[in-house]
Amino acid sequence: MKLHRAFGILFALLLIPRLAPAQTGGGQQASSDENVAFQWAFGAMVGDEGAKKFVSVTKDTVLHSGDQVKLFVQLTKECYVYVLHVGAKGEVTLLFPYEIKQFATDYKTGKNYYIPKGRSWDALDNATGRETFYVLASADRLLDLEAKIGNYLSADASKKDDMGKDVVAEIRNVKKHYKNFATLAEKPITIGGNVRGLEKAEESRRPDVATIATQISANNFYSKTFTIDHQ
Repeated sequence: MKLHRAFGILFALLLIPRLAPAQTGGGQQASSDENVAFQWAFGAMVGDEGAKKFVSVTKDTVLHSGDQVKLFVQLTKECYVYVLHVGAKGEVTLLFPYEIKQFATDYKTGKNYYIPKGRSWDALDNATGRETFYVLASADRLLDLEAKIGNYLSADASKKDDMGKDVVAEIRNVKKHYKNFATLAEKPITIGGNVRGLEKAEESRRPDVATIATQISANNFYSKTFTIDHQ
């Protein structure tokens, strides 16, 4: 190939427009960058009073009236984490943030947030049935979901049922919208090379649920759903 011909081909290649990166998730650009990162734990004290056992809830499970639960969130990167509970009758509770305006006040990386606050635990009451916990995390605020939650919380009792269904429908919409974004890592936190183990929990007192935390890393969005068969 003659030299001038080679330069001509190179020049032609430089004129070809570069292809735009593939778009996913409703027009959003997917990448492998970790911009959602937080620690998360869901612990339960199960069994008869006086002989309760501390367990980590990591999947759909059965809990009984009188069992106690506590959750934990710690941001390791600036992102927005939402934890919601939907009861057996469709009632919706925003567990985290404690209220939406918290995003503008007490919301920062590296801080331990417990649900409920402090050392107390929530006990399952006698209203049995299927209960659902939703964990959602996003690099950006989920404003439509926040609006639905606000509508539910401010609605008259007669409208709560429909408003609660709107919240659950919006959760499904968000998960569908972000379905192409990947969870990059979901692993137990280690200390000194050992997994934070349940065997170290003292059954004589309420353990720190943070000791069973899992580190979550994701690209733009993360979600997990826990279904509790409350018996």
